[in-house]
Amino acid sequence: MAQGTPVKHKKKTKSVLKNIRQTERRAAVNRMNRTRVRSAMRRMRTALTGGNVADAEKLAPSTFSELDKAIRKRTLPENTANRYKSRLTLALNALKTKKS
Repeated sequence: MAQGTPVKHKKKTKSVLKNIRQTERRAAVNRMNRTRVRSAMRRMRTALTGGNVADAEKLAPSTFSELDKAIRKRTLPENTANRYKSRLTLALNALKTKKS
């Protein structure tokens, strides 16, 4: 395109505007769910790196529950969430064996 030539803009239809609204709403919900999962995982990881077995064991069920909710709400793919759960469990078991 030559510089300075006017660009034609198409008028947005009702359906396009509705799709924009739906996308914004879904993105907000997904962001909220993803934040909740990441916060739970961060709490669990800090307990694991701190060497606190009791706290990590207490946080494990709630963290896994958040991951399962993320799967159900399709915020996270199932394999991704299962990989996270597996790695957290391995770290928790390693910490338990190290302490005993």
